[in-house]
Order: sequence, then structure tokens, then C-alpha cells
Amino acid sequence: MISVGQFQNRAVAICGLARSGVSAGKALLAGGAKVLAWDDKPEAREIGAKMGLTIADLHTRDWSDIAALILSPGVPLTHPTPHPFVEKARQVGAEIIGDVELFFRAVRGEGVPAAKIVCITGTNGKSTTTALIGHILGRLGFDAQVGGNIGKPVLELAPPSPGVVYVLELSSFQLDLAPSLKPDVAVLINITPDHLDRHGTMEHYAEVKASIFRHQARGDVAVIGVDDPYSSALCTRIASHGPSVVPASVGKVLGRGIFVLDGKLYDAAGATTREIRDLKTLSSLPGAHNWQNVAVAYAATRSLVKDPRDIAGAIATFPGLAHRIEQVGAIGRVRFVNDSKATNADAAAKALACYDNIYWIAGGKAKEGGIASLSPFFSRVRGAYLIGAAAESFSGTLSTQVDHEVSGTLEAAMRHAAADAEVSSAADPVVLLSPACASFDQFRDFEHRGNEFKRIFNVLAEEDRLRGAA
Repeated sequence: MISVGQFQNRAVAICGLARSGVSAGKALLAGGAKVLAWDDKPEAREIGAKMGLTIADLHTRDWSDIAALILSPGVPLTHPTPHPFVEKARQVGAEIIGDVELFFRAVRGEGVPAAKIVCITGTNGKSTTTALIGHILGRLGFDAQVGGNIGKPVLELAPPSPGVVYVLELSSFQLDLAPSLKPDVAVLINITPDHLDRHGTMEHYAEVKASIFRHQARGDVAVIGVDDPYSSALCTRIASHGPSVVPASVGKVLGRGIFVLDGKLYDAAGATTREIRDLKTLSSLPGAHNWQNVAVAYAATRSLVKDPRDIAGAIATFPGLAHRIEQVGAIGRVRFVNDSKATNADAAAKALACYDNIYWIAGGKAKEGGIASLSPFFSRVRGAYLIGAAAESFSGTLSTQVDHEVSGTLEAAMRHAAADAEVSSAADPVVLLSPACASFDQFRDFEHRGNEFKRIFNVLAEEDRLRGAA
């Protein structure tokens, strides 16, 4: 736990008692602040109280003594409308920040042991890239503390010390609440439409993502994937001043930077261009989207290690990320792949591009635009099995282009997909859960959805074993 002492003997309000809100409250208490916490959900308030936080109804309490409002990332700051507590904080001049801001103030404070900080953002690939960077650094002898939007909340990581490198996945919501953010290495993987209900416009969303570089200076490193127009424009904009910019690309030869061509990773960030390794052999990182993750991860760690050639060996031992094109197993000749983390169409496209004979499970709580953008991949889909609230609308999109059914539940979809794949003539059939939707209509989160996929797979595998033994 990292203690936050900036608000000692001052009142601090916390809105939202999910993991980051509770950890922020505990860190502030450890630093001597007077913490007043609230969540509209009674069960969340109960958890906060058990953790030692003072629960106060901030809807009715006087805010005149509040020094800061710590907003959980899931609570609206600007769009579609600011949360009522945001308005109350503005009226009394209280700071409106998040746990990532508290983290930076604590670990960059005077007299605090030096520790490197690597921050990763992007619309897609954040978790895989963050986990890969943490894995590389850990294999090469660093004390890599991985957290943020993945794993532990930032304030639950180990306190700073020499040899520690913090590797933080940051969402756009977290960036919006971290005005002092200044990483030693900042990584932007890509920018594509997402969360526009919370950011209003694509331009505003892109600027929030760009804020990861806002306070970087000479000596810092900015790694930018340049394969989309927003990120490419940003790379051009900041290359002329401030940090050392390292562009990364898949499919384009860069005169300077890191790139992947024909599945091979090249380092052209120095005086010469050299091949680092063939990525096509990495079963845990399949597809061009993962090659982009590898390229930016290599670029990010390159500045921290003595010999960049050591990075290639560490990449080869990466086991992959749960719920992101996760190879769950096979029943007979049918493979099962868990891509539950694909909560929008752009993320699902990455998985659909990896396989040729797909029995696709999709649906949930749909994002804006649905799955119409995935039509270039429909020829790869032998059958679609639709679940959740989006099932009917997705059925309309698939129409006569793809054989499909409205399965309703994940278990029904898996059983029907597995049966169809087994009797098909398709070579190497794959039952793929890549929902292109949020999970909240039927599951707590994407992890719950992915774990259910794995649980049901084990049930099906056991049933298959018993049939074979009969």
C-alpha cells in the first residue's frame, strides 16, 4: 500500500467504492486525511465501511470543508453530464482527481526513492501490452509492479524503491483525472472510436488519450503506434519537442522506430535497422494486433534495459493474457478460444482476423455502431451464436450474410457452436467467444463472462470424456 499524505488533517470526499475508490480511501487514511466516502450502491457502502472508511451521504452533507473529490473512473466527469458531486466540488473549489493522481503525487514527492514509471493507454491492446511489458521487465531482473486498469489498483502496489518499475495500464477515464501524470515512458498503442458516451466527441477522446504525454520532457520516452490517423497525427505533433518519440507500426517500414513486416519485428530506432525476432512463432500472441502490442512493448522496454537483444527472449516466454484470445483447450478437433475482453467491434475484429473457420459467440450490451464494421470478416464465420441484449439487433446485421441463431445464454451458444463445429467439414474449427459487447446485461464484467466460458468448456470436455468411456 502506498500512503498519500498530501491531505493530512483535511477532509477528502470519495465518490465510488469499487476497488480503486476503496484503495484510495485507505491510502488517504494512512496519510492522515479525513475520508468521507459514498457509493449509491448499499453493498458497496457496506464493503467500504468494513475497510474502515467513514460513510457519509455526500448528497446532503455540507461540502464547505472538502479539499478534494476523489472520483472513481466509472463516474462521469463531463459526459453525458457531470455527476452531482462534481458540481458540488466545483462550487467549493475542491480538486477533482482520481487515484492515479494520488499515486503520482505520492511517488514523485520530495525525498521519495526514485522509481521508473511506464504508463500505457490506447483503445485496444492496453492489457496485453501492459502485462507483456511487466513480464519482460520481470524476466530481465526488474521489480515490475503492474497495476492500474489491470490487476491491482495503483495505490495497492509496493511503495517506491530503487529497482522498482511501475507498469500502469490507464484508461481514458483515469487519464482525465490525473492532471500531474508524468511517466518516464508513456505508451499510446492506438486510438479508435470508443467511450464516446463519456467523452462526447472523437476529438475530445483523442485529446484525453494524448494527455499521457502532456508533462513529459527531455529525457522521457514517448512510444506511439502510428497505424491510425489520430495517433499518427499526434506523433507528428509532439516529435518536434519534449520527449524522445519512438513510433511503432505493423505493416509499414519506418525510417526510424520499431516496426513489424511480414510478421518479423525490426528495430530501426538506432543507427541501423536490425531484425529482432519472428513473431509468427508466438502462439500466445497471434495476429497483427498482437504484433502491434509486441512492437510498442519492445519500444517501451528498450530504453530501460542494457541490451535490447535480451527483450526478444523475454517476449518468447510470455504466456498470454486471460480473456484475450486465450487458448482454453480443445474437444476433439474443435478448439475453444476465450476473447471475452473484446468489448467492442474493433477489439473483436482482431480475434476474427486470426482464424478461418469460426463458430462465433457474440452479443451482450452493445456499443454504438454494433457489429456492422465487422462485415469484412463475415466470410470467416461458419456460424454465429448470439447472446444477451444485443442478440436481436446483431441478428438483423448478420441477416442473410452469416448463418446464425439467437442462443440467448452463453451455455446454449457454446453447446450449439461445439456441436455444429464437430460435424462440419471445416478444417481446424474454432469456437470463439469474442462478444463485441460489454458484459453487464448478463455478467458482472468481462472476466466473469470469460470465466464462465472456461467453466462451461470444462463441463463439455467432461461430458465428451464420459461419452468416450461409455
